[in-house]
Amino acid sequence: MDTIYALATARGRSGLAVVRISGPAAFAAGLALCGSLPAARVAGLRRVTWGGELLDEALVLCFAERASFTGEAVVELHCHGGPAVVGAVLRALSAQPGLRLAEPGEFTRRALDNGVLDLAQVEGLADLIDAETEAQRRQAVRVLSGSVGQKVEGWRRDLIRAGALLEATIDFADEDVPVDVSPEVLTLIDGLMADLGREAAGVTAAERIRDGFEVAIVGAPNAGKSTLLNQLAGREAAITSEIAGTTRDVIEVRMEIAGLPVTFLDTAGLRETGDRLERAGIERALARAEAADLRLFLSDGSRLLLEPTGDDLVVWGKADTISGQLGLAVSGKTGQGVPELMARIGEILGDRVGSAGALVRERHRVAVTTAIASLAESRAEVVRPDSRVELAAEHLRQAVRALDALVGRVDVDDLLGEIFASFCIGK
Repeated sequence: MDTIYALATARGRSGLAVVRISGPAAFAAGLALCGSLPAARVAGLRRVTWGGELLDEALVLCFAERASFTGEAVVELHCHGGPAVVGAVLRALSAQPGLRLAEPGEFTRRALDNGVLDLAQVEGLADLIDAETEAQRRQAVRVLSGSVGQKVEGWRRDLIRAGALLEATIDFADEDVPVDVSPEVLTLIDGLMADLGREAAGVTAAERIRDGFEVAIVGAPNAGKSTLLNQLAGREAAITSEIAGTTRDVIEVRMEIAGLPVTFLDTAGLRETGDRLERAGIERALARAEAADLRLFLSDGSRLLLEPTGDDLVVWGKADTISGQLGLAVSGKTGQGVPELMARIGEILGDRVGSAGALVRERHRVAVTTAIASLAESRAEVVRPDSRVELAAEHLRQAVRALDALVGRVDVDDLLGEIFASFCIGK
């Protein structure tokens, strides 16, 4: 492979910038710049020079092949983070024969190719880089640590055991092997189908942790929706007015609740109207509210064009102007009731993600459901009166193949371009 290099930290002025070099000529490139290199995994301060000119003083780290992020020999130069310093170091590397600038995600791609990471771990790394909330961070770290691969290895062991039992009845029917292996095979298949089914069911919750929830604030005109949104955002995100129908478009504010990413939607007031523009805003509000994960109804006692369902919350708005006990009431103007409302929303959304498991993407769900379908076919062949063992074993092999695709062992080349396109050049 070529030896590649790139800035591994964010571009722009900073206190520190890390330039990473990976490939067979990494150590030679480091020697050309620093004169000498510290021992592997031992940081050492070196003068970085090129063409007789001092470029910087950098902390240098070296990693041997099979003991680095990429699985190749790696040298990292921890330089000062000024753009001029970084530019000078990168130009010096570009002048060396056999070196080229890394493409987006190429360091991580090499980690995949060299078996340091599986495909699910690569996806976990991408999620960790993008994580904005604590729940996203925890989920991404779990995937990056190899939880999906560990699950797949356990499932593969059971599949291989079941397949070996079936193969024994085909190849060694006259030898001293168990006459009827179907009870153990069926036990393995049933256990796998149940486990895979649970994991597939948890993907939706895991996707919500990664992509976030939408909570639509709905109510009649002048119910206090925009004022409440501004209170939640801590800024003037929406225009407020005493004039009914001010909000025509959907206004979004993203925040974190109980560690979860949540986007609040301020929608147009729901009422019958002859105004064409206001009616268009109401139609858009109804569409977004119906598609939202949770609806927060600000009530003023009037009947709305949309009815609450399931976990939807109904609270009284403008609590600062009403008296008496009406249940949960909030005021966007004073903040009254807002902490209690946020806690309740956190409880509802937290319950919904409680089923999240190791699998976190739609691709994972498809792979697992494909394996479940193959297991069901295999089971059907085993329980037939004229048990067709050869077909049952083939369906088990198909299930193994589906799970191998989950971690990138087979049939994933068409996915790699899309996945690595989301990475920056230095990763």
